[in-house]
Amino acid sequence: MPSAPTTWLDLNAAEVIADPYRFFAEERARGGVLWHEESQRYLAFSHAAASTVQRTRTLGRIWQDREPADYLEPFNLLHRNQMMENEPPEHTRLRRPVAAAFNRGHVERLRPRVRALAAHLLDEVDPTDFDVIAAFAEPLPVLVIAELLGVPAAYTNSLRDWSQAIVRMYEPSPSAMVVDEAVVAAEQFAGLVRELVAERRRLPQDDLISDLANNAEDLSDDEVVASVVLLLNAGHEASVNVFGNGLVAMLSRGIGPGADVALTVEEMVRFDSALQLFERTATAPVEVGGVLIETGQKIAAMIGSANRDPAVFADPDTFDVARDPNPHLAFGVGVHFCLGAPLARMELSESVRALFDRFPRLALVGQPQSRGTFVLRGFHSVRVGER
Repeated sequence: MPSAPTTWLDLNAAEVIADPYRFFAEERARGGVLWHEESQRYLAFSHAAASTVQRTRTLGRIWQDREPADYLEPFNLLHRNQMMENEPPEHTRLRRPVAAAFNRGHVERLRPRVRALAAHLLDEVDPTDFDVIAAFAEPLPVLVIAELLGVPAAYTNSLRDWSQAIVRMYEPSPSAMVVDEAVVAAEQFAGLVRELVAERRRLPQDDLISDLANNAEDLSDDEVVASVVLLLNAGHEASVNVFGNGLVAMLSRGIGPGADVALTVEEMVRFDSALQLFERTATAPVEVGGVLIETGQKIAAMIGSANRDPAVFADPDTFDVARDPNPHLAFGVGVHFCLGAPLARMELSESVRALFDRFPRLALVGQPQSRGTFVLRGFHSVRVGER
């Protein structure tokens, strides 16, 4: 079996973070799977190879505590005990208690509340110039997932700050300051959730924290806390970034959503992926794209690259508001298919529709400000206004 060519792509380079897709096209042309010398793992650039990584059961999410383990225990605890970092049967045990809350039927019952929140947030903005991230895209999904779980709205800003501090650890080579901030955020986030779990055991309410605290008998206290933190993080992080990335893509091209907003949302998800890289570890030898991945070796699905693969998508660098079919890989497949995908799709459809119904001549005001991160790609600030 042939060995993979080597890629020296610097995932921390400013030009790669600014526009990774032209670099992805160059690497993808060299091979579907390449060996990345810097990170000592394989990278799956093609849609076929990335899809294989997502679907293959012998490529698993195998958590290894970050070092120094004692100092990073607050961060490690939240990941060691969550479903996304485990494989069946542990993954199944951790996922089952929360899955019902995110099925399509329950999500549809949330739609009127999402519409009301969207309308209220848009009532508060200056139509001529406002930061659509800070005023709309961030608070909406945070408020929705907080209500679903039972976290008081007063903690909205803290939830967003803690989440951003934690997810910066997923970037290549986080700095000492990023590590320190993540440890503090993990401690404070977990502390709040433990208080809420204890409160719901005394006085249960109609929310997911109460269900987990009182009915999930298979979960330890640490697993309940980790599950709640994961749902709060994942329940809004992707939605914020998909919305910002997709909105900038549309407005910079002078276009808006198509007649079928659901199709436009799928294109927002595909075109500028909020999650660029998702790593797996081989638990047995497995072939991906003609390359043998040995037991213990790591391979990452390059989701942003896969979603621009011309072998699958016609004119992949064109934002097509009516693209159909649209077999992007952003939500994953198999046991790790995104639990919150129905909620994210509904929130995005309602928020896009609300924004453009209210401001049909929306345009960018100034230059959007990037978060400056690769793995979780998004904007810190996007100023817009009605023109």
